[in-house]
Amino acid sequence: MFHFRSWSSLSATRDKPSRGQNNYVKQLALALDARGHSVDVFTHWSNAESPQYETFGNRCRVIRVAAGKKKFVDKTEMLHLLPAFLNEMKVLQNLSDYDIMHTHYWLSGLLGSELSKEVKIPWVHTSHSLAIAKQRATGIKQPQRLKAERMILSKADAVIATTLDEKALIKATVKHPSPIRVLPIGVSPVFTPEPHSIHSPLTFTFAGRLEKTKGIYTLLRAFKLLSGSGLLEVPIRLRIIGGEPDQVDPQTKCAVSDELRAAVKGIEDHVDFLGCLPPERLAAHFRSSLAVIVPSYYESFGMVAAEAQACGSPVIASNVGGLGDIVINKETGLQVKPNSTSELASAMGLFTKRPDIAAQLGKKAAKFAQQNFNWKVIAKKVDKLYEGVSRTVQEPYVSN
Repeated sequence: MFHFRSWSSLSATRDKPSRGQNNYVKQLALALDARGHSVDVFTHWSNAESPQYETFGNRCRVIRVAAGKKKFVDKTEMLHLLPAFLNEMKVLQNLSDYDIMHTHYWLSGLLGSELSKEVKIPWVHTSHSLAIAKQRATGIKQPQRLKAERMILSKADAVIATTLDEKALIKATVKHPSPIRVLPIGVSPVFTPEPHSIHSPLTFTFAGRLEKTKGIYTLLRAFKLLSGSGLLEVPIRLRIIGGEPDQVDPQTKCAVSDELRAAVKGIEDHVDFLGCLPPERLAAHFRSSLAVIVPSYYESFGMVAAEAQACGSPVIASNVGGLGDIVINKETGLQVKPNSTSELASAMGLFTKRPDIAAQLGKKAAKFAQQNFNWKVIAKKVDKLYEGVSRTVQEPYVSN
């Protein structure tokens, strides 16, 4: 048998608000901590007022690396900082002391590739998003990132894909991929169901970046189509959570940018722009929603969909990428064609006319989330994967 008393895991990510990828790293670290392991998270020192070393949980640390720029650096510029980042990491810590290295996103994957040449640490990688998926959905090409991802996904000792769709995409686009294990993303314990009833007005909720690829404009068109159809017997509202200060004003709950103001014209009195909210308030809004809408053009996983279902809310989601695995059509929510105003309006209309159906799907969604997006269960599987990858020092690791 092969055992470790405690893992010492090097995990590289970027220092930014705790959503998406960084929330994944934090929650995974805490779940591994609960299993008795130690985790160091290396990240860029984006806020000069933050300490260089910061503990969380019982055995976890964030280690901030300036790489010559102790300030916010856009991810488009981070590539040029990687050599300095790696050199500073080696000064701050003896990297050969770690038992496992888990990198996140392609930029950290490049660090992992270089480090693996110098220090023989077993290396696991999670992409969180893929350039090829973005290219297929939006037409935006990133040849440098695409080349880097193909290298990373073939050089790492093991790759974690968060959905079956992501695994299939990797196998279809990487000539000789590393062993791939499908392990979903867990949700924070904040996102739990509570007994509640849906009151009038019936409210739909969107949470995410207010950009075209997230489907926000498709949603606004669909809501306008539904509310102006003359077929509704009850009032409806739309909550929009997210957005930058130059896009929305949370105080007045109004759109600020010209593009959003134009999109919401005619339905202003029925749409609330709430800005960015902490997880506790986000969860409360999910629980009180008739449904949560995730109309993205592409998603590698679909964190909002997982969190909403964990709160007991059904989800209406585009049938793209990982959302096809996260939202089970007619079981935990409804799937619609991406960028289809009419299909989205129709799905929203069904729940508006039959809130009892939405409630039934919401109950199933909560059970599905508890079974599939539970960090305690996921951490146990990641732990087993780390152990299997470490065995590759003596024998090849076999993916299952």
